Amino acid sequence: MSDFRLSSLPSADRSDVAVRLREALLGADFTADGLLELLGASAYAALARSEVVPALRATRGDTALEALVRLFLLQKPVVRARVDAVLPVDECVESGWLVRVGEDGDEITAAVDVRPYGGPAGEDWFIVSDLGCAVGGAGGIGSRDEGVVLGVGGASTTLAGITVRTPVATALDLGTGSGIQALHAVQHATRVTATDLNPRALHITALTLALSGAPAADLREGSLFEPVGADETYDLIVSNPPFVISPGARLTYRDGGMGGDELCQTLVQQAGERLNEGGFAQFLANWQHVEGEDWQERLRSWVPRGCDAWIVQREVQDVTQYAELWLRDAGDHRGDVAEYQARYDAWLDEFEARKVKGVGFGWITLRKSAAADSAPSITVEEWPHPVEQPLGETVRQHFARVDYLRANDDAALLAAHFRLTTEVVQEQVGPPGAEDPEHVVLRQNRGMRRAAKVDTVGAGFAGVCDGTLSAGRILDAIAQLVGEDPVALRDRTPVQIRLLVEQGFLEPAP
Repeated sequence: MSDFRLSSLPSADRSDVAVRLREALLGADFTADGLLELLGASAYAALARSEVVPALRATRGDTALEALVRLFLLQKPVVRARVDAVLPVDECVESGWLVRVGEDGDEITAAVDVRPYGGPAGEDWFIVSDLGCAVGGAGGIGSRDEGVVLGVGGASTTLAGITVRTPVATALDLGTGSGIQALHAVQHATRVTATDLNPRALHITALTLALSGAPAADLREGSLFEPVGADETYDLIVSNPPFVISPGARLTYRDGGMGGDELCQTLVQQAGERLNEGGFAQFLANWQHVEGEDWQERLRSWVPRGCDAWIVQREVQDVTQYAELWLRDAGDHRGDVAEYQARYDAWLDEFEARKVKGVGFGWITLRKSAAADSAPSITVEEWPHPVEQPLGETVRQHFARVDYLRANDDAALLAAHFRLTTEVVQEQVGPPGAEDPEHVVLRQNRGMRRAAKVDTVGAGFAGVCDGTLSAGRILDAIAQLVGEDPVALRDRTPVQIRLLVEQGFLEPAP
């Protein structure tokens, strides 16, 4: 289809036009904040779901911003005279951002979707994608062409939020798509490499970076680590890969083309040798729940040697829910009924042959560590509860705590000083009017928002931790208060201390 030729895309080499277009968009307040003010919360949220009617109703006026919304977000032809005073129209047409339409060429339309995106520090960025593909998973995007490039969806923002954002020398974005992960990475990495099997995606990534006023990335075509040299290693690797477990590889943007969850497994297993010491690799992934297998052990087997890992399962779907989700993503439910049912049947045949009962979705983080060669820390957990993004710093702190606990035995913990982390509250659970609670819960109001049930000693210990006294001295005082043998209390409490440190309720005091 002609719509999906590389030649139909704007020129990635005309950076001068991208600069002028960016200035024009910002001058018209075509930003995330500007859109919210113009459209209102309801229409703005609907647009994020690819529902355009509320936005169409909100842009029936004659302002420049309304014209730009119709042009770039709603893909409606706009009379040229409405935007001549705002955009460098001739340059944008010549460079391929805009296209003349209408009998006399007096109307223009957008060649790509350009969507404002607010950066983590309030930056005004723009994400470029194929027309009608700004938000994944809505409206049968995948049915149009396997080479389509999606914009920002929930998976993209999730990965951006959990990524560790410490300054690094080198970063690698595998399967860059529209370039959202690369855009984040160039803010804190000296050199960013972005790869994709789809050359159209690399072109669009270049457009996203240029229009956002960001440094360029090293763009390479190929699958997974194929475009990366054998001697190239990185401080950060991120990937929102085509993780969908499907029969075949019909849609490039989502189907990995390997059997079952092999693509995600391969990506994780090969990442270890590409990481520098202390480097992070962070992925979104799907994995199979296979009859007769422990899913947690399945994922543990993926972790490469020399890496610690934190794997979080956020959701599990049975095979029928999973098949229906991705059939609808491709718009198959809107086509021929017999064809839809045949594809559904093929999906269930695939799962049945592999004895798959469900599919998990979640996050995988690896951290390269010399200590992991002999004593790796691999945490695999299910956490479907609400969390507070961004979680990048929470992820970094998790591995810092792993290092601390690995380096300190029970005697060292008792000699250490701890303090309760911020935003932790205590809840007492029991019948109304009871003199003593049945149990005490410590709850985090930030980050992972964990809850930990503790006994009265654990609650008393955590409540006193302000960094002043060592853990051992606190336990001695508690033993005197409750009439318990201080030696016995010192012997049994380090297990609870270790758990509270591991889950982030306590932190070592400076």
